[in-house]
Amino acid sequence: MHPSIFKAYDIRGIYPTEINEDAAYAIGRATVEHLAPRCIGVGRDIRESSPSLFASFTQGVMDAGCDVIDLGIITTPMVYFAAGRLDIDAAISLTASHNPPEYNGMKIALRGAIPVGENSGLREIRDIALAGNFHPSDQKGTMAAEDIRPAYYGYFASFADFREKHFTVVIDTANAMGVYELPIYEQFPENLTVVNLYNDLDHPFQCHEANPLKLDTLDELREKVKDAHTDLGIAYDGDADRIGFVDENGEIIPMDLVTGLLAKIILSKRPGATILYDLRSSRAVKEIIEENGGIALECKVGHANIKRQMREDGAIFAGELSGHYYFEENSFAEAGTLPAILLLNLMTETGQKISELVHTLRRYAHSGEINSEVADKEGVLAKLKTAYADGAQHELDGLKVDYPDWWFNVRPSNTEPLLRLNLEAKTPEMMEEKKEELLAIIRG
Repeated sequence: MHPSIFKAYDIRGIYPTEINEDAAYAIGRATVEHLAPRCIGVGRDIRESSPSLFASFTQGVMDAGCDVIDLGIITTPMVYFAAGRLDIDAAISLTASHNPPEYNGMKIALRGAIPVGENSGLREIRDIALAGNFHPSDQKGTMAAEDIRPAYYGYFASFADFREKHFTVVIDTANAMGVYELPIYEQFPENLTVVNLYNDLDHPFQCHEANPLKLDTLDELREKVKDAHTDLGIAYDGDADRIGFVDENGEIIPMDLVTGLLAKIILSKRPGATILYDLRSSRAVKEIIEENGGIALECKVGHANIKRQMREDGAIFAGELSGHYYFEENSFAEAGTLPAILLLNLMTETGQKISELVHTLRRYAHSGEINSEVADKEGVLAKLKTAYADGAQHELDGLKVDYPDWWFNVRPSNTEPLLRLNLEAKTPEMMEEKKEELLAIIRG
């Protein structure tokens, strides 16, 4: 077992050199020793290594005296759904998300889909697994199976309010776990025509990377949307906990602006609700939440941070620049297809095309995230703090400085010698000018 497989929010590495059956067994034992659960639910993705890692992990869990519910091959949002609906103390998604097929890993959550990350138990699980000195158990756990997919499909299909309309959508799952989300769309044969693109589990992962955050992975989806004259393009990541969108003209919809659109339809049903947006998001997101009567709160980056703050602040929805969207309806966790359902609802309610809806949020020029390799991250942050002392400074996550016409945020990576810059300005010209100014300091 390679210690580097334990990340800030999950476990992930190359099979079998970094993570293998022995490692999976040890992690299973360590998970039970630290969390002391009575019963754990375990779902897995379609990677070639998943069956054997599942068998080893669950054997470790049962040898530690804990029962297992085999959730089968399901998406990560389905695992979170199980964590909120079943009588289990923890739930594990055996997946490496958008990483190539030679990777595998695990995402661990407690009952209610509360994440287990580096600062909430994963470090202790790592230390126990690496030491390998497991306590003997007087009894063995048992295994049973539960298929939560029918309940998941029925529940999230119930949010559809577009039954008086007909839409044509292109869906690209990159031959990965998003295929298991498709039955939700299939429940509306009179209202939805689905054009499939890379939705083939006979050839898993054998196409572009399953990562809508990398914009070049959306090239074929953009062309298909235009060629087929469809209303919306939808792209899932590898384990279907992230989703990206393309408008009817083949233009990519920025993921932070999707947060604003979703907030608009959510607030029409839940007026006055609290909604979180990550601090890299466009100012337009905060504005649209408040214009629609909601309470907009900024939050740190990272699913563990966001899920915790949602509970603390009573938020019913949160959106992240990376395409993670979190809903009270799925225990404050990601709900793979619900964002698509809600966008179709918004198009139905307003009678507008998706591009027209997005246009109302394209108020500023955003840089996107720019990474710079920096050895002395703290030193550079100190320089920025001094150089921009006349702005309104916040240190919720890295350094954010606000001015009337522009803002920037610089965050250090948790795992790499990188600083991540996001900035936004009133005009493209100002954005470019400030970007060069900031990069000169960061890379100087």
